[in-house]
Order: sequence, then C-alpha cells, then structure tokens
Amino acid sequence: MVISRRHLLQLAGITSLAAAFNNAVKAEAGAMPVAARLPYGVTTAAHIKSACLRVRDLAGMSRYYQDTLRLKVLAQSAEEVMLGVANEPLLYLTSIPDAGFEDPTSAGLFHIAYLMPSRVDLARWLVHAAVAKIPLDGFADHSVSEAIYLTDPEGNGIEVYSDRPRDQWQWKDGIVTMGTKELDIDAIAALTDTSKDTYDTAPEGLRIGHIHLRVGDIDEANGFYRDLLCLAATSAERDNAAFLSSGGYHHHVAVNTWRSAGAGGRDSSKTGLGWFSLTISEPLLYEKQIKRFNTAGIGGHVAGGYIAMDPWGTEVRLIKA
Repeated sequence: MVISRRHLLQLAGITSLAAAFNNAVKAEAGAMPVAARLPYGVTTAAHIKSACLRVRDLAGMSRYYQDTLRLKVLAQSAEEVMLGVANEPLLYLTSIPDAGFEDPTSAGLFHIAYLMPSRVDLARWLVHAAVAKIPLDGFADHSVSEAIYLTDPEGNGIEVYSDRPRDQWQWKDGIVTMGTKELDIDAIAALTDTSKDTYDTAPEGLRIGHIHLRVGDIDEANGFYRDLLCLAATSAERDNAAFLSSGGYHHHVAVNTWRSAGAGGRDSSKTGLGWFSLTISEPLLYEKQIKRFNTAGIGGHVAGGYIAMDPWGTEVRLIKA
C-alpha cells in the first residue's frame, strides 16, 4: 500500500492541509547515526530526561506506547511500566486503576514532545502512523521544528517532532522565531519509502525534547521555571504562554493558560502527568538551582538529585549528571 498525503490527513479526521494547520494552531493556541550525535535539545546543560504518567489502564497504555512510538519495555511490575529506547528510560506509567480523568481545563500536561533524531526518522514514523491507522490530531511547521500531534487513549497530549538544523533558527535579542504554519507533509514523506512501514523499532536517539504544561498563571509559572529552575525565556513576553530553555534550545519547557487560566492545585489521585525529570550536567547550574529552591523553601534532596513541586503540584525531578 502506498501512503498518500490524503491518507495521512484522513488519519487526523481532516481533508485538507488548511484544516491540519488549524488543528495544529489549536494544539499549540539521511539520518545521522546515534553514536555520532544526539539532537541538540538533549545535549544542553539542562534537558528533559523522562516523564511519568498516572494511568488507569496500565496494560493498555503500555501497549499503546509500544505500538505507536515503538518504545520498548525496560522494566515492569504490577504497579509500573518503564518504557524507553535501548537502555534509556523515557516514559514511566504508574497504575492508578480507580483514578478519575484529569480535567483538561485544570493545570497539568498539555503534551509530552518526543524528539526524533532526524527528519528521516520523522518521515518513517509518519508512514508507520498511516499504516497502523493511528489517529492524529494535527500537523504544524513551527519554523524551528516540524511537528505532528496526537492524543493517547487517556487524553494525554503527544507531539512527535524533528528539529530543523540550528543554523536555520532565527534569533533576535534572545528570542527565537517559532511560528505555526502548514506542514509540508509531501516533503517529509518523500524522504522515505511510503509503500511500507519501516518503523519497526524506535530509533536509539529518540528522546523527550520538551514538556508542555497547562498552568494557572504565566507570571507564577515563570517564577518557578525561569527564576528558580534557571531556564531562560526564548519567546517574547505573553500573558498566556511562555517558552523556556537551557543552552539556546528553542524550548525545553512550555507553559500556557489557553484553557487553564486561574487553575488551582492539581489532584494527585487523578490521571495525567505525575512528574518529569531534567538532567543537569553543569555542576554550577545544579548548585544554583538547588540554592534557589532551598532559599524559597521548596523541595528537598533525594538520592541522586532533588525534587520540587511547581505551584500546581507537578513534581519536577532534578538529576545531577
């Protein structure tokens, strides 16, 4: 079967690139060997390591991520499954069978963004999604990256993307241009064989590139993620969203109030994001972060790192590399 652009769009329940573009606006309101280089976003002094979802159907959600992203089970018990690539854990699923579903207007997860090592890998995954008939929500060209959006069976947002080369990113006064335009699906699909699914396993360089969160207030979110966590703002000041990063990446953490303005603390008995972790490879940065958290009376030391709660109760784990 040859996968066409029409087939890919139909997976998202849409019939045109214009509709795909509109859906992506709502969602956002040759491969290089892994041994040679990981994507830049996961090589900076601070970058996303892994994330945890609280789920009702542990077996079903595990199967979904194995089938959709081709993540492998690295460890499992009756209460938790650890999924990843090679020996790199990316996603933990924690079982809460009787949990209620988190309200999408509350603070919590907007999406976890999985960064492909290359545009070719993104193309291979897109064909896999078409062959496997995986429902998609939308497509977008964000200038710095090309992205595809979908939602898992329990309502958690997913972005699968690849970055454009860094020398194509446009910066001015510390702000990077990140737009939302129509994605050139044909150009991506042209990079691989669309007649068959060659994405039988996730590439070893697949990582979580960024975490996007729903929050109740942007100033309060900046106080935590920018001022305490020491991530730099990479977008112009806005009252409903912020994008922050380490080391000149376009963003490692994004926050928005598009549907969650005024939201209070999260209910840990419900589904959704349990925690996410950042690897801190620069000792001075790590010490600076910990000093600020300690001064603010937030969080505490654990074996191998530090844990703090953001203002809405999302746990952030700092791992000292």
